[in-house]
Amino acid sequence: MAYSGAAMGAPGTAGSASASTVRQVKLERESELRVEVANDTPLRLRLLTGTAEIFGTELPPEIWLNFPPRLKFAVFTWYGATIEMDGATELDYTADETPMVSYVNVHAILEGRRSRAKASSSNDYDSSQGPRVIVVGPTDSGKSTLSRMLLSWATKQGWKPTFVDLDNGQGSITCPGCIAATPIELPIDPVEGIPLDMPLVYFYGHTTPSNNVDLYKVLVKELARMLERQFTGNAESRAAGMVINTMGWIEGVGYELLLHAIDIFNANVILVLGQEKLWSMLKDVLKNKPNVDVVKLQKSGGVVSRNAKVRQKTRSYRIKEYFYGLVNDLSPHSNIANFSDLAVYRIGGGPQAPRSALPIGAEPAADPTRLVPVSVNRDLLHVILAVSFAKEPDEIISSNVAGFIYITDVDIQRKKITYLGPSAGDLPSKYLIVGTLTWLET
Repeated sequence: MAYSGAAMGAPGTAGSASASTVRQVKLERESELRVEVANDTPLRLRLLTGTAEIFGTELPPEIWLNFPPRLKFAVFTWYGATIEMDGATELDYTADETPMVSYVNVHAILEGRRSRAKASSSNDYDSSQGPRVIVVGPTDSGKSTLSRMLLSWATKQGWKPTFVDLDNGQGSITCPGCIAATPIELPIDPVEGIPLDMPLVYFYGHTTPSNNVDLYKVLVKELARMLERQFTGNAESRAAGMVINTMGWIEGVGYELLLHAIDIFNANVILVLGQEKLWSMLKDVLKNKPNVDVVKLQKSGGVVSRNAKVRQKTRSYRIKEYFYGLVNDLSPHSNIANFSDLAVYRIGGGPQAPRSALPIGAEPAADPTRLVPVSVNRDLLHVILAVSFAKEPDEIISSNVAGFIYITDVDIQRKKITYLGPSAGDLPSKYLIVGTLTWLET
């Protein structure tokens, strides 16, 4: 198993730490150590004896892992383990009541389906299709964590499942404000999270679907269409299937969007975390689809509820991580461009038709997918823009994005814009998309 250098310390370095901060925790079988790293100092942790995992990824023996401030995680052991920690925590405790057995049972069922799909004739598209799992539930019910476990366990068996993240509010794969997908080839690094090697990213531009529900649906459909095309030509990916993480908005329009995602991705396994009512509603609405299983799962007692302020902070950290890396190990570049070199667009807004073309008494409605050119001015300061792969403006909605830039200065007199980008050099495209995603660099 590969661990990246940033997540791995040198073995046997505990001797240099002050004895007062180093402590050992003995875990009994099928129990876990739940940890919240302190807000301002990192934590080091290693496995001394036994076997243990973090969100489905096994810990290497005797190697210190460095966890940055504010990270929350759980170390679980199936057969017993001794863990050593060095550093401060906001909270750490052991728990022997976990839903892990039910989670691994789900994994075993998915494993069987993948094997059957692989063994079937690749000419029969339906039978060669592995499980398409969608994880649903209210905010802070552990959806992202369960998704990571199922993905990591699958890779340990040699599969390369596709991870789809529809939670535009937090963003497990890349910046918030996006929906994205990426193949997972190795167990997910317990510190660094989802790898960013080959993501397929669509920029929605807002942190809640309610800003533009129709655009959200269009992008979900576009992402599903692209994945379907990839699966058609790749029997291995098709058999491995996908794990789809969703947002925590499950009532009203949020519920409609869940049903839309289930339909568009042809999900055949729906895992409902921590809410009986949602499970019952989905079971009822999907009762005429015999090939769709709706499974109720208990949420972990280690799941921490976050208020709006904490969620906003988490978003800010995710954006900072995109430019600077998890532990400030990346060096973004400040670049300058002429106003005339860029074409900035907003999706949505503007009337669909003039009043004169509408029936008497009708009000013009905003077109949720209309492209509106945006003039470059001081309003773009501290805004995150997506760099589109589009070759022409009319391709912007259907195109995925290459990455993101952050506007640090707008010089109206000189008609120049200064922006932070992940790398030096020209942007891959002049077409930029603006939403409501802002960031104040700290």
